[in-house]
Amino acid sequence: MKYYILAGEASGDLHGSNLMKALLKEDSDANIRFWGGDLMQAVGGTLVKHYKERAFMGFTEVIMNLSKIFKLISFCKTDIKAFNPDVVLFIDNSGFNLRIAKWARTEGFKTNYYISPQVWASRASRVKAIKRDIDAMYVILPFVKPFYEKHNYNVEFVGHPLIDAISNRIQVDEATFRKTHNLSDKPIIALLPGSRKQEIKNMLSVMLSLVEDYKDYEFVIGGAPSQEYSFYEQFIKTDNVKFISNKTYDLLSVSHAALVTSGTATLETALFKVPQVVCYKGSTISYHIAKRIITLKFISLVNLVMDKEVVTELIQNDFNQKNLKEELDKVLTYENRQQMFEEYYELEKALGGKGASENTAKLIHQGLLGKQDQ
Repeated sequence: MKYYILAGEASGDLHGSNLMKALLKEDSDANIRFWGGDLMQAVGGTLVKHYKERAFMGFTEVIMNLSKIFKLISFCKTDIKAFNPDVVLFIDNSGFNLRIAKWARTEGFKTNYYISPQVWASRASRVKAIKRDIDAMYVILPFVKPFYEKHNYNVEFVGHPLIDAISNRIQVDEATFRKTHNLSDKPIIALLPGSRKQEIKNMLSVMLSLVEDYKDYEFVIGGAPSQEYSFYEQFIKTDNVKFISNKTYDLLSVSHAALVTSGTATLETALFKVPQVVCYKGSTISYHIAKRIITLKFISLVNLVMDKEVVTELIQNDFNQKNLKEELDKVLTYENRQQMFEEYYELEKALGGKGASENTAKLIHQGLLGKQDQ
């Protein structure tokens, strides 16, 4: 079978790589062409475009890059047509993928979606287009299935792929890790300021403003694979800060606490059982637009899955040095840490256990075999 996969951002690359591995086990003749990143490329197949080429964040940045985006969309359509896949697989990244899905459906291609667009968070009207353009949807968050059922669209809950990604990783020895990265023996506070330049600019300076108040801890920035150290360097003003690139899981596995930009990293941090404070600050324009269209009580996946406040969220103007210090103090205290650990274990149960990639690959392959039989 021929598979054309469209993934964006580091998280899409991670989940796409695990899905590709599962597809190759399920279908030994799989021919995969994809948009993704380094992890997907390491699995095999043919990389068409790297996600770094279209990492646009927020409404204003998207508007500023519309010309480039339209060129990428046009190129993508041409490339899919030339490859003529048995199925086009979309992973998250709704702004780009839903446009391609609409076109692909009219061209007669089978369309599958893995990791639903966040229609449950905003613009639920997009469900109508999804029902029209997507043959099968595989969701990874338990509350998303009943959301779609309310809209008369049957989807499959396959479990969350992060559980596999974390459990299958090679375990790191803490002493070796500290020695390799020149870290002291102080407890580590991980700083995860996001993966895009705009996020990092908005988040990192405030996170680093706490360093002088916690001399008994070592602050370590978890650098995103999409950014060079030279970009982070401008924000680092003290020696008590280390930088480690593209080793987020290793870093979390040895961390005592974390300050985390809202996104997939909040869930990763929880699955590593690291007490955290969730942070988010966007541009003023983007924030006010988002505030008007997002209908959720929470922004972090941890709280959304649990449907209650497990981790504190500091959003926009609430994300400042005073509030951040106050909340970090809380997650460093024994009682609060124990409570968070208990909630984290309940969260992991709610996410459905191992096997998300394998479950999805089987359903995709079975769907294609069924199409062939017709």
